[in-house]
Amino acid sequence: MSLLNSQQTIETQVKRLPERELVALFALMMSLTALSMDAMLPAFPNIAESLAIVDYQKTQWIVSAMILGMVFGEILFGPLSDAIGRKKSILLGISIYIIGSVVALSASSIEVFLLGRMIQGFGVAGPKIASRALIRDMYKGAAMARIMSFVMMVFILVPLLAPSVGQLVLKVADWRWIFALLIAQAAIAGGWLLLRQPETLLKENRIPLNRKRLIADVRVIWRRRDVMAFTVLLGCIFGGLMLHISTAQSIFQDVYNTGDRFPLFFAMLAIGSSIINFSNGKIVLRVGMLRCVIGALSVLLSTAFILLIAALFFDGVPPFALFMGLGMVMFSCFGMVFGNVNAMAMEPLGKTAGLGASLISSLSSMIAIVLSTIAGQFYNFTVIPLASGFVIFSIIALVMLWYGYNYSQRYAEE
Repeated sequence: MSLLNSQQTIETQVKRLPERELVALFALMMSLTALSMDAMLPAFPNIAESLAIVDYQKTQWIVSAMILGMVFGEILFGPLSDAIGRKKSILLGISIYIIGSVVALSASSIEVFLLGRMIQGFGVAGPKIASRALIRDMYKGAAMARIMSFVMMVFILVPLLAPSVGQLVLKVADWRWIFALLIAQAAIAGGWLLLRQPETLLKENRIPLNRKRLIADVRVIWRRRDVMAFTVLLGCIFGGLMLHISTAQSIFQDVYNTGDRFPLFFAMLAIGSSIINFSNGKIVLRVGMLRCVIGALSVLLSTAFILLIAALFFDGVPPFALFMGLGMVMFSCFGMVFGNVNAMAMEPLGKTAGLGASLISSLSSMIAIVLSTIAGQFYNFTVIPLASGFVIFSIIALVMLWYGYNYSQRYAEE
């Protein structure tokens, strides 16, 4: 092959899709995670009745089991995407996700159902991790934060529709058909990727799976205290989101008696987050990622503290209008945190972006599971545990942001 032909081949391999199509494709894939969690929420009572779940707190494992599977999947798919390429890793993950969906769909016991959810989580880690690494291959700095913000906007916009989709399915069919819809989405996303998206990690830049090298690279990433601090930050905020998702159905339907309007009010909490995330793509280019995150976390902490005081004053159940108003402000902060902090954590990683994304996501997910599970045990059919969780998690997140940023500045000077 001539040098010219070789160059043309490389250019073809790394050619970018049009930005709108790129965002749409990766938002479709990455939204599998959110849809797999949020479309289940209206079905919690139906699943509990069908699988003979008596203790309500055990329904939280419908979400947690999937996240737990993601933890192990994220450990694998990071280095795998560095070794075999981003595209193959994503397609493998989607295939495993479909298998897990089939297991959960056909389950007749809670044990088999949770196994299917774990397999789902393991598989969805493929598109979740490798997609971020693929975007990292093509973009850097504020440009990467911009693309990630647009993708995360759709990722967070999914909760606007997901519970409504789940409830609509329940009106015409059994809860198991929710999994049929998830299988269809995964198949469409996989086919779209296969036909349209070129591989972005060239063969000469791939890192073969090697235990000694893997351990060495893990140590290098682990020693980047800024990356680890940002990872803990993500875990805290994701833990708050998991706590909300796990208790939302009970808070809205058992505490505030919203009935079938639960998906509507749940969606209203996500509106602000989607708007802020969309705006973040432009704001971050003007003021920078750090200021965006500081502002978002400060607002989140202040609003959560007000909600906690109100909850304590009203015996755990503040007026619904107040709860919704403060909740919309709190969740609007998520859109500015996730995209920017992910970009800040990924920026120093270079060719180990796949492994780095793996460690960041698996560790932050594990932190989120631990925090949300502990906080969830205090759920007592009031808003107090939710508000308390957000106050504590936000304080830790701000400390981690301060520490991570200062370390990265000292590292750059050295």
